[in-house]
This record gives sequence, structure tokens and C-alpha cells, in this order.
Amino acid sequence: VQLVESGGGSAQAGGSLNLSCTESGYAYNNLCLGWLRQAPGKEREGVALISTSGGSTYYADSVNGRFTISQDYARNTVYLQMDSLIPDDTAMYYCAAAPPPCSDYVVSILGDFGWLGQGTQVTVS
Repeated sequence: VQLVESGGGSAQAGGSLNLSCTESGYAYNNLCLGWLRQAPGKEREGVALISTSGGSTYYADSVNGRFTISQDYARNTVYLQMDSLIPDDTAMYYCAAAPPPCSDYVVSILGDFGWLGQGTQVTVS
């Protein structure tokens, strides 16, 4: 699995940012794709997940209602729309993949499978 992210950057509190991640090298329609983040001095945190086959979505409590994960099936790409950003959202964000089945539990262990992108920085001030 190869994952290439784009997007990120800086925003003010209350603002929005959008991340994208394009997958290659594996059957796109048989994955759980999502995002995790890690801030300096903090543990890695899975934040959102989508089932590429069925489109079901899962979110960490910390972002539920503010972040939206979606996909463009034809482009093997997932997106993370981040709204109502707060300073605690500041972190390096990584696109990540996991084998199905997808679930809330998989969000919490999303980084354990070794399928990660290079990361993109999000800074909220």
C-alpha cells in the first residue's frame, strides 16, 4: 500500500482545512482508509476512517461533528474536511490504511498496520 497525502497547512481557530490521500499498490475497494495524527509529546491518535467498499465512516470522539471523511472512488482518494478547528488539532497528520473489517476499534489502532503516508503538518492558532 502506498499513500500520498496533500493539503494541510495553517489555519486560525474556527477555520477549516482539507487533506487528501491517494492510495496505490493495493485493491482500493478492500481497505479501511483514514487519518491519524500525532502532536509533539502526545500519543498517536486515530481520528477518522472510511470503508472504501461500503463507505461507512468512523470518527474519534475528539473530532466527531467537526471532521468529515469522504472518498472519490474513481480516484482512489480519501479526503478529510476539518472544520471548526481548535489549537488542539495541531499535529502531524498521516494517512493510514488497515485491512477490513472497518470499525470504531480500527480507528483506535489505525497506525498499527504499518501502512502510513509521509505525513502533513496542520497548525491551528
